Amino acid sequence: MSDLNKLTIAEARDLLRAGDVTSVALTEACLAAIEGAGKLNAFVHHTPDIALERSKAADARIEAGDAPAMCGIPVGIKDLFCTVGVPSQAASRILEGFKPEYESTVSAQLRDSGAVMLGKLNMDEFAMGSSNESSVYGNAVNPWKDGARELTPGGSSGGSAAAVAADLCLAATGTDTGGSIRQPAAFTGTVGIKPTYGRCSRWGIVAFASSLDQAGPMTKTVRDAAIMLEAMCGHDPKDSTSADLPVPDFESMLTGDIRGQKIGIPREYRMDGMNAEIVALWDKGAEMLRDAGAEIVDISLPHTKYALPAYYVIAPAEASSNLARYDGVRYGHRAKLGPGDGITQLYEKTRAEGFGPEVQRRVMIGTYVLSAGFYDAYYNRARKVRTLIKRDFEQAFAAGIDAILTPATPSSAFGLGEMAEADPVQMYLNDVFTVTVNLAGLPGISVPAGLDAKGLPLGLQLIGRPWEEGALLRTAHVLESATGFVSKPSKWW
Repeated sequence: MSDLNKLTIAEARDLLRAGDVTSVALTEACLAAIEGAGKLNAFVHHTPDIALERSKAADARIEAGDAPAMCGIPVGIKDLFCTVGVPSQAASRILEGFKPEYESTVSAQLRDSGAVMLGKLNMDEFAMGSSNESSVYGNAVNPWKDGARELTPGGSSGGSAAAVAADLCLAATGTDTGGSIRQPAAFTGTVGIKPTYGRCSRWGIVAFASSLDQAGPMTKTVRDAAIMLEAMCGHDPKDSTSADLPVPDFESMLTGDIRGQKIGIPREYRMDGMNAEIVALWDKGAEMLRDAGAEIVDISLPHTKYALPAYYVIAPAEASSNLARYDGVRYGHRAKLGPGDGITQLYEKTRAEGFGPEVQRRVMIGTYVLSAGFYDAYYNRARKVRTLIKRDFEQAFAAGIDAILTPATPSSAFGLGEMAEADPVQMYLNDVFTVTVNLAGLPGISVPAGLDAKGLPLGLQLIGRPWEEGALLRTAHVLESATGFVSKPSKWW
């Protein structure tokens, strides 16, 4: 059987259980695809030995009848997840040479379920970015192209999105702090879900903004997202923000029936100067859900316009605090000191050399808004705005709304280098439809819904009630079926 790397998780699982394919064969197909895709720069640390060892163990489990859904499935792991004995750099120079002696809870749960780690995936440095251009490894490249123009795969989980879209792996882990799963998914024609804050453990994931970060799967289909999310979820006593709730069988909830569901369309997301293709796709998505039996309701989320400014105060403030631990003393990059240099110079030189420009920018913003004279003016005010944004969603759900439909991004993927040197605020605006979900701690999913005039994928976002990922996935599955999106990038790499 050829092109095994092009299978979905669900297809591969069924073939593995039927004995029609082995995990070793699946893994070898993915390793060969990765070997031939160097131009995409998606995988930055290759672990073929680990992959083949785990695939053999998975085959033995399957043969013994002990096969969870993810058993034998080859996946990529974002470089933000700590993995035992494998470089875990968060795409930053300051963590060069760091090989953890422990495994993140999420990657450990995937490993224990029998999933096969192929390697570590590219990303924006410390997950700070929307284009994967702040990575110490160089940028990942979107497998979709606009003529000769190379495009961003989005960020920060750009390597994960590129790898899944190019069939280098069957699925990948991502993290989402302000849209870092959903925006790359939309840019690459893949599915990405950010679960409710607390659904997946944050333990062992390099922290960016602790009250916003959340891990999630990036997959080829909504069904695959349901299968992988179940393996990633669960209460973790090592993470104080991890929810002690049972993990549902998400796949069994994909019934295809959303009759009677109320889908909210927030009027505040219709912004001046919006891309006409995005608006048309949004309207088409609403029509598809109506045709499936849902009721489409106009709603108001009045504090939406304050979400981006609030996010870009809160996230850098938390980053400033989290990144204070990187000093060159215990691990990672350490600057060379000159005569007479002391501990202060070690800190200053190490951090100046180890952090890239975007990380430095956000650390400085965060330090500024937490400083004595500005704490109330900026940070406390942003926290109050966050509460109001959360209340907007609560009121919408209390009024009977089951899910909210919005665009995932303001445009299709943009060209590499087109925004990186421009006004950083233009880059930040990529998060305009996604940051509210993180501020409110809600689940959100991006589903590929069509192609623009240039033949590039566009995504729609569904936002669900807290802890109701199953219902959100069901609605997303209906939307996915209605759009009939099956387009793949033409292989050029």
